[in-house]
Amino acid sequence: MKYILALDQGTTSSRAIVFDRNGNIAGKAQQEFRQIYPAPGWVEHDPKDILGSQLGVIAEALVRAGASITDVEAMGITNQRETTLVWDAQTGKPICNAIVWQCRRTAGYCDELRQKGYDKLIYLKTGLVADAYFSATKIQWILQNVEGAASLAKSGRLRFGTVDTYLLYNLSGGKIYATDYTNAARTMLFNIHTLKWDDELLSLFGIPRSMLPEVYPSGYMYGSTLSTVLGKSIPVCSVAGDQQAALFCQLCLEKGQIKNTYGTGCFLLMNTGGEAVESKNGLITSLAAGLSERPDYVLEGSVFVGGAAVQWLRDELGLISSAAKSEEVALSVPSSQGVYVVPAFTGLGAPYWDAKARGAIVGLTRGSGRAHIVRAALEGIAYQVADIVRAMELDAGVRVNALRVDGGASANDFLLSFQADILNCNVLRPRVVESTALGAAYLAGLTCGMWEDIDELSSFNPVGRTFTPSISHDERQKLLKGWHAAVAAARGKA
Repeated sequence: MKYILALDQGTTSSRAIVFDRNGNIAGKAQQEFRQIYPAPGWVEHDPKDILGSQLGVIAEALVRAGASITDVEAMGITNQRETTLVWDAQTGKPICNAIVWQCRRTAGYCDELRQKGYDKLIYLKTGLVADAYFSATKIQWILQNVEGAASLAKSGRLRFGTVDTYLLYNLSGGKIYATDYTNAARTMLFNIHTLKWDDELLSLFGIPRSMLPEVYPSGYMYGSTLSTVLGKSIPVCSVAGDQQAALFCQLCLEKGQIKNTYGTGCFLLMNTGGEAVESKNGLITSLAAGLSERPDYVLEGSVFVGGAAVQWLRDELGLISSAAKSEEVALSVPSSQGVYVVPAFTGLGAPYWDAKARGAIVGLTRGSGRAHIVRAALEGIAYQVADIVRAMELDAGVRVNALRVDGGASANDFLLSFQADILNCNVLRPRVVESTALGAAYLAGLTCGMWEDIDELSSFNPVGRTFTPSISHDERQKLLKGWHAAVAAARGKA
């Protein structure tokens, strides 16, 4: 029996999943790691925690699969996007903590970029808005604020990478310095039309070209790991940002197909084929994962705080003992009684792009209790997704009749039922919701020849459950009106 090993390096945990040749999970392991908050709105990771946790779960996943490293045919990597690491090429050591995609420390500089009109240039070349979410301003901040960084960069010693690049570099002993189209497209430095790093943008942010990795398709033979790292040299046959990996897993390979991943954040992607659709409604344009030298384009909207809102209920408020308990508590009351939770802890993403928005609980009365807040927090996730779906429909000129979903929080039946209600469309949950890892496995398996073509994958992960809308139009409009009033309050515009 041969397996594909998928590394799924996420924002709050690292996972390793072993898939068999039928796309089934043979074994998996997960390890959470530390989140660092040096200042309000700032988020960091220790690179040692990222690498150590990811290496640590590989052996456990293989044991759970009843397999050894010699049974692994190939490896795929999927990762949290935009998170920025910079290291010294001579020592291999990071010069500072990783700056996480959620971090808002460069929001003020992004305001300046917009005021000077650079947002138009950035969107024209990268499909992205000028926001602290993306990597470019994080790299610039490191070069300007970490002692010695500027001179090291000037001498050609520094290397930048998103998490995939950092893992590739370390797994290969520094022999692989590369990324894929989907991760490069999230840096605000990569021209999605020419498929090259853009000299004008590098100049704008003061970033030397020597700091940037080579860029390849998501399904590609990147090289092999050192045998001393994993016990055997394993071909790395795919790299993809987590959301594009999930889109590939859901086989949204035709124009107009759409999926949402409920992870730490929520990420909605629509395949737009060979057309880079220009958004008029606060969305971004990016690249899809694939095996081609010319990838498809996607429209994307991002919710900064999705499943992280459930962690907040558990860890900061102490309202639930576990994430799984949120569904039971939410269903203990018939409604949220007019309570809305807007989890804008690090600002609001699409379609608002408001870095100054902050979290709010709106509509509390003396009768509001624990269950109402928990239910409202879950509903808040669904409302944010609904805002993006509507923006996407306007941009793409389509009506969304079915939303494919995945990610950890998609296991919550209440959340998906409410999502169907508020969107007025079917919500389709696949049998295997580990879509980011499975997408990386699909890409790796196709690249190494374990699977012949896409048709062979189509039977691997059928729909496990369909959620259908059950509320009236009037009730839906009433709920949405309350939500948009709550968002206005969180933005200080009530």
